[in-house]
Amino acid sequence: MVKQDDKRMMEEIRRLKAEKSVYIIAHYYQNGEIQDVADFVGDSYAMAVAAKNSPLDTILVAGVDFMAESAAILCPDKTVLSPEPTSTCPMANSIEVSDVERFKQEHPEGLVVSYVNTPAAIKAVSDICVTSSNAAKIIAKLPKDVPVFFIPDQNLGRNIAARLDRPLEFFPASCPIHAAVTPQSILEKKAQYPDAAVLVHPECDPQVVALADYVGSTAGIIDYAAHTDRRQLIIGTECGIFHKIGQSSPDKELILATPDLVCQDMKKITLEKILRSLQTMETKITVPENIRVKAAVALEKMIEYAS
Repeated sequence: MVKQDDKRMMEEIRRLKAEKSVYIIAHYYQNGEIQDVADFVGDSYAMAVAAKNSPLDTILVAGVDFMAESAAILCPDKTVLSPEPTSTCPMANSIEVSDVERFKQEHPEGLVVSYVNTPAAIKAVSDICVTSSNAAKIIAKLPKDVPVFFIPDQNLGRNIAARLDRPLEFFPASCPIHAAVTPQSILEKKAQYPDAAVLVHPECDPQVVALADYVGSTAGIIDYAAHTDRRQLIIGTECGIFHKIGQSSPDKELILATPDLVCQDMKKITLEKILRSLQTMETKITVPENIRVKAAVALEKMIEYAS
């Protein structure tokens, strides 16, 4: 149930975005009311494509900082707004440019595959970007005889390496939200709900992935939930995804794999902050041009290889 104050803010947000010609894109991990005022809701890959194809010249990104940066990288002629620029990703910030440079010095012929969950400076020293929805498809197209450094999510990297049966080098970082999903938590839920299907994100530990009925991106999980005959679904990703699944599959019972699956950085973005951003047209997100141009190459390659 949406609160009356939230309804008023949502109405004002819709009025202002129409008046000021602002295109709002949001991630599935945002709270439901934020998804409901957005013009587009998707996973990180779909958000990047939506930004690139935005019909309007101003884009407000309801997501963490690297998502807003990706929009600014791909859309240099558009204004990109973040309602909460401190909303960030600990995993994305765990890797430094020096880590990438060290790999390149050791493997001059190697390729750096950067998860889109990285700062612009990391994308700028990467050969190509990927998301959880297209990483396996893209890496499968890369030459098999060159070393590949997959950064920064080691769980996603290990799951892709196993799926493709090819060696990858990893950086020792992982998403703290998906790391909270353990084999024990899945087994406990399966014991409680023996008829439930287990749907998890590939950022989860490989031991968790081995217990799942379906492994995929947020968009993939939503699609699987809509088409499976199972009525009970154990979900191993951030809880914001429940909103979209609830809309597309209202007959399904959704069970969170563990109570800890809440990204506090995503939840920093609120209706109040979006409204303030539309009122003030702040905060504008920019990327230094020397970094933007290089990072755009890696992102554009992702879109090309994934299509």
